[in-house]
Amino acid sequence: MPTPIVGLHHVTAIASDPQRNLDFYTDTVGLRFVKRTVNFDDPGTYHFYFGDDSGAPGTILTFFPWPHASRGHAGAGEVTRTSFSAPLSSIDFREERLQASNVLVERAGRRFEEEVLTFADPDGMTVEIVGHAGAGPVNAPRYASVPPEHAIRGFFGVTLFERDAEPTTSILNLMGFHRMAEEGNRLRFAAEGSALGNHIDLLIDPEARYGRQGTGTVHHIAFRAKDDASQLEWQGEIAKHLQVTPIIDRTYFHSIYFREPGGILFEIATDPPGFSFDESIESLGEELRIPPWLEPQRSLIEQSLPPIELHKSFPPIELKTAGGDSI
Repeated sequence: MPTPIVGLHHVTAIASDPQRNLDFYTDTVGLRFVKRTVNFDDPGTYHFYFGDDSGAPGTILTFFPWPHASRGHAGAGEVTRTSFSAPLSSIDFREERLQASNVLVERAGRRFEEEVLTFADPDGMTVEIVGHAGAGPVNAPRYASVPPEHAIRGFFGVTLFERDAEPTTSILNLMGFHRMAEEGNRLRFAAEGSALGNHIDLLIDPEARYGRQGTGTVHHIAFRAKDDASQLEWQGEIAKHLQVTPIIDRTYFHSIYFREPGGILFEIATDPPGFSFDESIESLGEELRIPPWLEPQRSLIEQSLPPIELHKSFPPIELKTAGGDSI
């Protein structure tokens, strides 16, 4: 079998207004804007990447902001919840912060022993912050108003809405995600270990209507491959069961795509090269980066993109010694 998949690499969704999307996920949620690039298949459209301070795999939420796209709606064959990981002790802080930003937030109690906050982003995409004792170490964004101890750690997981559990279960099992718990019509799968994004929930409703992609919906989810060799092994393994694409160069990772039996688009993306491939960690997200094959069209691309402003109004996190002195 190929090298095990440990969790999610990234989640890609669809937004409408680029500036509003940028402001929400940096200022309100407190993620770092780690890459300002374009949709390689539609270079007149931005592709935004948000994550932890270095843009590590397992922390990256990406968006295609299409200002004139119609509103989607989540249904069967869609990802209906994108869940971030945070310490249990951060839930009160996060709830108050969202409310202070006039975001309607629901705190419906515990799910599988975790505390869950549910809210919608400006385009209506449902986002969760899952408070749990197993939240990992922090790599807090350097430009954020969120105290480091309350920073988003990365992904907890996602919820897939399906009409039939068995076909999707079979592909999750193949990928190393195994059923570990059940609450009502929610089935929880997890990969071995404690990597970010290692939880996949299936929400099952045989009578559910199918969803429609558009703004406010998830376009696809990507799982981690350790390197190119591991991805190649997975391409061969998946091809025994489903149609899978050739390997595609996405500059910051290499990708293969396939649809799981319920219709959701899956990707397997390599951890390297990473987001510091074409700019330093210190300046991530500050300038438009495009792949070499699009550089001859840079002027035309820049003219077609709406202007955006990255608000770096929050100073870098100041570290102090035990005596209170800045370092």
